[in-house]
Amino acid sequence: MQIQNIVSLTLPISDGNKAGILNTDKSNISSAMSHNHTRQLEITGAVITVSTSRTVETDTSGKTITRLLEEKAIPVRHYAIVPDRVDAIRNELFIAVKKTNCIVINGGTGLTHDDCTIEAVSPLLEKRIEGFGEFFRMKSIQQIGTASMLSRAVAGIIEGKAVFCIPGSTPAVTLATTDLILPEIAHIISHANL
Repeated sequence: MQIQNIVSLTLPISDGNKAGILNTDKSNISSAMSHNHTRQLEITGAVITVSTSRTVETDTSGKTITRLLEEKAIPVRHYAIVPDRVDAIRNELFIAVKKTNCIVINGGTGLTHDDCTIEAVSPLLEKRIEGFGEFFRMKSIQQIGTASMLSRAVAGIIEGKAVFCIPGSTPAVTLATTDLILPEIAHIISHANL
């Protein structure tokens, strides 16, 4: 069986010159889709920091995510800091979904009484990317040991947009963005919009 008009996307991950505009290859491919099957679209980022104590000046994690995305030619078109409240997180997420297609929410994923990012976002996910949290915790164990089990990192799709919820520490956002989000974002966005 052949699938027609599945396209091949190449995100300029290494050179950082073009803004995530992706090439289209309209040739026939087999039904076993490879890692590179994507469509032409622009990837744009949003960074939402969940914290009651951080400011624009002290949000090192938000700045790190922004820098890492922009280094890979993904422009960040939305940035916000919101308090640890379900309504505040959801309201900012709804704004980001209208403006961007790669939304990274950092902070509020732990087990304390005020950590509510997962409770705010999970019910809104149309599809979950189960492997994201699994891989994040697996990779985190190398940095923080078994404390990685306390992370409730999740990812999924809302209206064809990728949403990632990750811990708010700078090492955690660096790991998630560099090792998991950036290598797969073009693939995720493409498949979410087929």
